[in-house]
Amino acid sequence: MRIYLLVFMLALPVLTGCRTTSRPPMPTAVVTPPPQERVSAAENPGSLFDPDGATMLFADARAKRVGDVLLIKVMESTLSKSKAETDANRGSSMALGVDAYLGKDKLPLIPGATVGAGDLVRANSSSTFAGDGETKRESSITTTVAARVTRVLGGGLMEVVGARETRVNGETQIVLVQGVARDRDIDADNTIMSTSLAEARIELYGEGVLADKQRPGWLARILDNVWPF
Repeated sequence: MRIYLLVFMLALPVLTGCRTTSRPPMPTAVVTPPPQERVSAAENPGSLFDPDGATMLFADARAKRVGDVLLIKVMESTLSKSKAETDANRGSSMALGVDAYLGKDKLPLIPGATVGAGDLVRANSSSTFAGDGETKRESSITTTVAARVTRVLGGGLMEVVGARETRVNGETQIVLVQGVARDRDIDADNTIMSTSLAEARIELYGEGVLADKQRPGWLARILDNVWPF
């Protein structure tokens, strides 16, 4: 039986060597143009001036329609810490003896047991458990992503989606930001903080040599999944 188990453990890396490890799909940037708002047809007064396509001197340049672009300042910082301590003690003792048994000096069911001779059974037990655990996680991201308005909701709400892909020396980094913004939270310079987005989704992905070096090898991942201890 031990020989079969040893052969199985030695053949396991060979059998799993042809297994392809699937990677999570990389997010793709939003490259398709968003749907445009339907503009009601107006009569042409005969002028060459188009008020919809002109930039007014005192006009509000903040994004408010589908297809408009705004800048999202991503400044996220999270810090979580959890600590737990457990200390439990338990002890018990038991003693059993017979002082009288139908006027007899010995117990018929227990050989060698004498009535009134003291404790026939004595038992003690104790258990102690102590546990201590602590976890801490800290992350931060600071960047700026241009996003487009993909949908205008009621109450001054807008759905915005933005993505940026940067590739340097074979290293690819993709930042994806989407959420629901309020028009009142957009500053005069057409920027909004990521902390003001509702239902915000901020993702940062990387692909390349550095990302591969941060992952354990395929054999280590397989052994982590099949190793029972």
